[in-house]
Amino acid sequence: MGMSALYGEADRAESIATLHAALDAGVTLLDTGDFYGMGHNELLINEALRTAPAAARERALTSVKFGALRTVEGGFTGYDGRPEAVKNFLAYSLQRLGRDHIDIYRIARVDPDVPIEETVGAIAEAVEAGHVRHIGLSEVGADTLRRATAVAPIADLQIEYSLISRGVEEEILPAARELGIGITAYGVLSRGLISGHFTRDRALAPGDFRGMSPRFQEGNLDRNLDLVEALREVAEGKGVSVAQTAIAWVLSRGEDIVPLVGARRRDRLAEALGAIDITLSAADLAAIEEAIPLGAAAGERYPAAQMAHLDSEH
Repeated sequence: MGMSALYGEADRAESIATLHAALDAGVTLLDTGDFYGMGHNELLINEALRTAPAAARERALTSVKFGALRTVEGGFTGYDGRPEAVKNFLAYSLQRLGRDHIDIYRIARVDPDVPIEETVGAIAEAVEAGHVRHIGLSEVGADTLRRATAVAPIADLQIEYSLISRGVEEEILPAARELGIGITAYGVLSRGLISGHFTRDRALAPGDFRGMSPRFQEGNLDRNLDLVEALREVAEGKGVSVAQTAIAWVLSRGEDIVPLVGARRRDRLAEALGAIDITLSAADLAAIEEAIPLGAAAGERYPAAQMAHLDSEH
């Protein structure tokens, strides 16, 4: 997402180079949304895959979110999960990606006016037609997860999960495991907040989502960065970076959890991939939990208007 929208200007050449570096390193999952830059991100992935070695291109899996309604100015006006809309969004995504199928397809947020059964049923029809390989969901609660699985198999649930966003642990993660559904964890570095690179005096670019995010607001930011400094002590004790520690913690939650890395540059990608080689002992995990206790974050993870769209929070 950050290569196309919501985090300020991005360098196109560096974005392509970062995607190529990810594929070269063995990364196989490319996650996007058709509304990331109103199609820009899908076209970017298309270019990266077309110019990548054939073997890497064939291994790549595309995960696409759809349904968000946008304005010319970049605003969000709701979500559309009607079956006819699903087919429309899918047709455009396949064209932009330059592929004959999407590996995992999911609505970004539940449309409150359309039963999840109808939305999932439309994706299931696309699976039968060969246009989609697997059905995913995003930011849904345990009840919605169960209703969806009664219609068709659900491969994974994409949901925010990090050291400072652990609400999934209460009901949603147990339900997913009961149903045999994997978790794709996004926001593992909380949009850079717990990466170890975000500073108190950092000036955000116009239009940067973090300028509206409660956790980055005055007062909350200072309290959250105090947590990061406590985590830094743990990381330095292991000789690794703060970001690597935060990603390794998500990896430690279970083999059914896949962290998404939002790197926009090759150096950040390389740092993130280093988390794969980190083993956290019971003592390490205890120290991390002490540095960032459950529920310690200041501020909600989205502004109030966006929180209202999260089925996972109701």
